[in-house]
Amino acid sequence: MELHTLKREHPNKKARLVGRGGTRGKTSGRGGKGQTARAGNKRRPEMRDIIKKIPKLRGYRFHSRTTKFTPVNVGALNVFTAGSVITPKALFEKNIIRNVGGKLPSVKILGTGEVTVKLEVTGCVFSKTAQAKIEKAGGTIK
Repeated sequence: MELHTLKREHPNKKARLVGRGGTRGKTSGRGGKGQTARAGNKRRPEMRDIIKKIPKLRGYRFHSRTTKFTPVNVGALNVFTAGSVITPKALFEKNIIRNVGGKLPSVKILGTGEVTVKLEVTGCVFSKTAQAKIEKAGGTIK
């Protein structure tokens, strides 16, 4: 057996040509007269009708790639004990922030409220007032 002697087990089937005489006779399987008997008669696709009924998104669709921070006020940090390390994970465990898209979000600490506990904050972004209030309470920022 050589490569040029191989044959397919099932040869390709050819599409039946219609309208060329032969066994089909008279209308060649195309039915009666009229629009449906003519060449080029194609029904409008149903899928297209479905697509056209769906409302389209209109307007400008630019989505910014800048990181969006989850805001946390300084007053919310009083739930931690003195000397504890605050990270986005610690805030998530205390239910102060939620996951965004299954991931921990970037956190920005804002200056609303008062902090009364000495804290060590890492892995967050701060406003100047929040930073001043945390340092005034004896905390540190890394």
